Amino acid sequence: MIPNAVQPPSSIRQSFEVGFVPALSTQTMGIKERHERERESVRHAILAAARDLFVAEGYERVSMRKIAERIEYSPAAIYGYFPSKADIFFALAEEGFRLLHDKACAAPACDDPVETLRQRLWAFYRFSREHPEHFALMFADRTVPRIRAQYQQFHFLVEMKRSCAALIERCAEAGAFPGPLQPDAAFRVMVAAVSGAGMAALCNRLGPGEDPDRLAHDVIELLIGGLRAGVPVTFTSCAASACCDETDAPSAGRSEGAAQTDHAEGAPAAPPPAVVAGPSPGAASRGPAR
Repeated sequence: MIPNAVQPPSSIRQSFEVGFVPALSTQTMGIKERHERERESVRHAILAAARDLFVAEGYERVSMRKIAERIEYSPAAIYGYFPSKADIFFALAEEGFRLLHDKACAAPACDDPVETLRQRLWAFYRFSREHPEHFALMFADRTVPRIRAQYQQFHFLVEMKRSCAALIERCAEAGAFPGPLQPDAAFRVMVAAVSGAGMAALCNRLGPGEDPDRLAHDVIELLIGGLRAGVPVTFTSCAASACCDETDAPSAGRSEGAAQTDHAEGAPAAPPPAVVAGPSPGAASRGPAR
């Protein structure tokens, strides 16, 4: 004890000795966790607002200021979360492709590689119906940035593409697809065909009484039937010829230089497709007919 020093009451000394410092530490952690939750909530609001605006108006027509106004924040505050509009898109694309990845991984697998392939293609179509805003942003908007430079962020997408190509190769090795076949090229053809069925439903391009699920089913069956019959795939995939980075997303359709501009609000751009949200009745539980 320090002579002549003013000593705190014994009750305070005792509380300090038995755990007052940990109590302060716990309080500090509580504040930190609350701050992190608040930041995550704002980040989620930014992404939700940006997704709605990108789909409704087109990526190129939306500015950081417009996104900030939607959630009643200042543009400077938005930049505290995302350095650029492209970074917002990449976050949304990652979110969308992870949803697609999870959907494909959840598809039933079996010993028959053709049936497994059929279920994965159906899962891709179901993704377009259950997440129409993500699908529109990822596959329909020609002005979005390319993801080829974001390998680390989209490494799981590369693995998913490789897995699908390997599944197609298994079908060929099992004798189900007898024709000359480049798995990567066949995968690209399948993605193009199934996304076309999804786009027809997304953009409300079907006539009265036309069922988008039956359209997607027939597209998948014709794809598989054609490969079973030995129809050759004449398309050449960049993955085989190394003519492009394999991390390209199907939605990529914009030059990298243009992708960095954030001030294109009001610039001429192709109008985005009208999103018709929600699956058709009973579709969620119905898979492609065998």
